[in-house]
Formats: sequence, structure tokens, C-alpha cells
Amino acid sequence: MLEQKLKLKNNELKNRLVMGSMHTGLEEGLRNHSKLRAFYEARAKGGVGLIITGGYSPNLRGKLTPFSSSFNSWIDVLKHKSITQAVHKHDGKICLQLLHAGRYAYHPLNTAPSAIKAPINPFKPKKMSKSAIQSTIKSFARSAFLAEKAGYDGVEIMGSEGYLINEFMAPRTNKRKDEWGGTPENRMRFACEVVKAVRSVVSKKFMIIFRLSMLDLVDDGSSIYEVEQQAKSLEKAGVDIFNTGIGWHEARVPTIASMVPQGAFKRSSEQLKNMVSAPVIAVNRINTPDIANQILNENQADLISMARPLLADPDFFVKYQQKQSDNINICIACNQGCLDNVFKGKRATCLVNPQAGYELEYAIEKAPKSKAVLVVGAGPAGMACACYLAKRGHKVTLIEKSSGMGGQFNLAMRVPGKEDFNYTLTYFKSELARLKVNIELKTAFDPDMKSKYDDIVFSTGVSPRLANIECSDDKRILAYDEVIRGEVEVGKRVAILGAGGIGFDMVAFLAEPANKSIDEFQSQWGIETEQSNHQEQDKLYMLKRSPGRFGSELGKTTGWIHRQVAKQQKVEQISDCSYVSFSNKGLEIKENEITRFLDVDTVIACIGQVSNTKNYDAEKENSNVHVIGGAKLAQAIDAKRAIFEALEVARRI
Repeated sequence: MLEQKLKLKNNELKNRLVMGSMHTGLEEGLRNHSKLRAFYEARAKGGVGLIITGGYSPNLRGKLTPFSSSFNSWIDVLKHKSITQAVHKHDGKICLQLLHAGRYAYHPLNTAPSAIKAPINPFKPKKMSKSAIQSTIKSFARSAFLAEKAGYDGVEIMGSEGYLINEFMAPRTNKRKDEWGGTPENRMRFACEVVKAVRSVVSKKFMIIFRLSMLDLVDDGSSIYEVEQQAKSLEKAGVDIFNTGIGWHEARVPTIASMVPQGAFKRSSEQLKNMVSAPVIAVNRINTPDIANQILNENQADLISMARPLLADPDFFVKYQQKQSDNINICIACNQGCLDNVFKGKRATCLVNPQAGYELEYAIEKAPKSKAVLVVGAGPAGMACACYLAKRGHKVTLIEKSSGMGGQFNLAMRVPGKEDFNYTLTYFKSELARLKVNIELKTAFDPDMKSKYDDIVFSTGVSPRLANIECSDDKRILAYDEVIRGEVEVGKRVAILGAGGIGFDMVAFLAEPANKSIDEFQSQWGIETEQSNHQEQDKLYMLKRSPGRFGSELGKTTGWIHRQVAKQQKVEQISDCSYVSFSNKGLEIKENEITRFLDVDTVIACIGQVSNTKNYDAEKENSNVHVIGGAKLAQAIDAKRAIFEALEVARRI
């Protein structure tokens, strides 16, 4: 199904795969223009039928930040022509997303239907006057007109996620009493007038995509009846394709993180498809060809949007078409390289593909001389490094002292909400076989191996840091890895030491069901239900020595979800305490110099890791010896850094 063409009223798409809009951090600045072109061209070359750019504001007040991108001048036309030409060279189509941030604009010039401050923005918006509304409508039309001159095949009008157009539609943010507010007809007027204005200045073949919010996931959002009215009115106004919008940015419901089940919002695109005759795009947590085709075959959508999955693998469609799905580098929805980076003002990239967004800087080229290279340790860093080295033309041997590959990912994929990590291991194993890397399992490093290789890369990973707590009565502190592997028995009352990512993963491992269904997810987060329905769990404590909030170092886009899950599971969190002893009396701690016993039968240490340095300590001064990942630095280790270091080292050898 993904490979089928789609006939539109006045246009045609060569397949059903859409690269959804995603801000990359390359949209701003003249120096980034060639990088952005290379980024989109790689996806077009990979076979994507339609690309939708990151959001460009139609005017100054609509910019997300003072330095964010806009599209409203002939200079923009000249800058973007090379981008559209690069996509068209590979028979792809590309649409410019027009996004007015409304009250989400992070600057004091922001405007909105009503002067109501967003909970995630310190700047209160100015209420738009009637003349400002008309001027903004004209700005959308002008941007669309210029986009066609730049070679774009259409525009996507952002009408969801809590941005300006969505703010006009929802009672939550539109308290106006004039013709632009009050009744549903008045609240949808702005969106319809924008579409009409755009349609009046572009050609018939120029596509208008409208991203319509199907689920606001906030109080006083649009009802499903109002959404249906909006959809039908927008189609009459000139919309060619509808994209499905899910959730405002201020909503406290996860929509794209790894703990969201695959295809969780396909019912919303199905609802939209039943409202309109125009084609509908399904979105969010669709990351494999199987899920995409299931949605298409069940007539729940006409097109499939993937943004992050095409960061992870620009050749997604080509590999699918060539029946090489195991060689697709699947997005694991971690958000660490993409959204977390963007929110920090950094360029978007990808944990499993550090070349994403860096196509010009991090290209893999053939090495001047083929070398014999030994990679020690087959965790994610070692597997990735072996692949990159082989692509450069080196003869690579990968050894692993255990009986299987995967390292810490073998633990991560057992944590509920992280099951997708298994896809990364499948990908690397397939790549290692395709690249004919020599793999030797149950093989430990021996210094005698040095003479056989030109270079050695140590990626020996980490081991859990052990807790130094006095234990008696045959008690002991369990390490997180043995708990996740199921090697030890865990009681009903548990204390988790540590408040970082591993500690929150342990909460999920102990309290959450694995492979959560869509219905279970919706019930947990109160989507389309009266209230959340949580199963009572055993007593859980989380403890940390330092003061302050739990999970303060977690990723910006997912940290709040982990904290909310802990709250749902009624985890008691104790900070600024010291651990004294563990016995049949329980876990003795000191809190504000007061001794307290926690009635627990199990204590699990999630207090970080230490590098496995035994193999390379004597070799690290050798210029032909390289150390990456957790073996290099265990503190705050994450797979994003480990795989990036694998790429860096491979490009140097």
C-alpha cells in the first residue's frame, strides 16, 4: 500500500509516504541553507513521496522566537528555490508549512484571539484587533503565493497543536464576542478565511494541506462535533489534504514518546476520514512499514506521515520497496537527538543515526587505505562502529565476551515503553551481516590480539555502580541489571535508590504492563474516557541523596512523562536523605538527621554505572587504540553519545 500512487484533484503523489513537518534548527541562518537542502534531498532521494518542511511564519508576530524562520519576501523565494529543485530532482514533492505561533510565540510581540497567557510561555499575548486579523490572513496568502514562486508544490497550514489557528477554534483560548468568536461558526471563521485567501492566489495544482486538531487534549478544547463542522467547512474552502493534529503543546498527555503505543492515534485519522472526502494523513508513532500498511489497508487513512522515522533512516521507503525492512534503521521515539536538541536551541539529529541533520559534515567516505580493525564489545556503540568502519572499506572483526550482542539495549528493551529499542538491535545485526563483518561471540579480548590488527576500538560498555550500604539478615542490595534480566526475586515493597533515568525505568519495569495496548494507554491518560484507570501497584519508594526535584536531568520532552507515571503509581519520593543499612527491619535512612525505617523487602540500586576499563587500561596511550561510549565515560552515559562517538572514531580510522 505505501508504494501506491495517490491521485488528487489537480495533482498526484508517487506514493503514500509523507515526511511530516519537523523543525531541524537548520531553517534559520544563511550558513545553514546548504545543510537544509542536503537534509531534504537525502529524504527525497530515499523515495519519500511528499515532504513537509518545518514551520515558517507568515509574519513577524507569528515567529516562534525572535530569530525563528519566516517566509514572506522575494529573498525567501530565492533562498528556497535550490531546496525545491533538489527535491524535484528525485521526483519528490515538497510543501512549505505555514505556522503562526500565536500565544506560543516566545517573544513579547506575540498575539492571540484573546489575551490569555499560555502555561508554557512567560509572555502574555496581545488580543488581536479586527484589522490585525485581516492583515494576518493576507500574510498567509502572500506567503503561499511566494511559496509557489519558490517551486513549492503546496503549503501545509498549521491549524493544530495549540498554535494561532487552533487558538481561534478552541473555546479555551477564544473568548471573543465579535464575528471571530463565540459560536463554533465564528471560531472557525479565521481558519476558513485563511484557506480561502490562500486558494485565491495560487494555482489549481498547488496543494493546500490543513493540519486539523482532532484531539486538543486540554480542557475547553473543540468537541468532536465542532471538529467535524470545521473539517467540512475547510474542505469547502479549498483544502486538498487533511493532516491529523494530536494534542496541544501544553497538554499533559504523551503523544509521540516511546511509551505511546505504535499507531495510538489511528482512530483519530479514521474519524477525520469519515468526515471529509479529501485524503487524510495519519500521524504519530507510526515507525514501521507494517504499521503504516495496516492503517492504509484498514482504510483509516490515505497517507502516512513519518517525521522522526525519516530522521532515523532517510532510505526508509527504498529499503521497504526492496523488501529489506530489517535493514531500516527504525525510530525508537526516544526524542533525545531530535526534539530535546531543538528545545535546547541545537540542531536536530537522531540517536540511532547521528548523520541526520549533518549530511554534509558526517558523510562516510571510503578510507584511503583498508585496515584490519578489531572492535571489542558488541553493545550499541560497538555494533555501530563496526558498521561504520565496514562502510569505509576496513576489514572489521567484532568480538563480544558474552553469548549475544546488544549490551545495555538488551536491558532497555525489557522496560515497558521502550520495547522499540529491539528494532535498533535488529537493524545493526542486519547491517553487520550485510557488510560481512566478522563476529566472534563468547570471545574476550586478549593482549595477544594486538599484533593482528592495525587499530583497536574498545566499546566495552559499563557495569552497574554498586551501593555501599551495610546489610544484615541475609539481605543484599540488588543491581538494576539483574532485576531487569529476571535473575533475582523482587518483593512486593521496593525501594529504588537513584532518581535518574535508570531509576524511573525501574518504576516502569516494576509497575507498568509491557507492550501496552492502545486502549490501556488511553485509559491511563484519560483520553476519550471519564477518568484514568490505574491498577493498584505494590508499594514503591524512590530515594536520592541530593535535594531537589526527582528526574531533573531527564530529557525535556519525556521527563515530565516519567515523573507523571511515578505519580500515577503512587511512588513515594524521598530526597536529601542518606542510606544507613538494610535488614529485616527494612531500609534504614536518615532524613533531616532523623532516622527512619522504610518497610521494604527489596532494595534496588539505580545509582549509575562504572566503565568497564579492565581490557584497555594498559593500551590507552597507544594512538591506534580508541575508546568510545560507556567505556570512555560512564557518567551520564546515553546511547546518543555512544553511537555518535562510534561514527567519529570510524571516520578518523
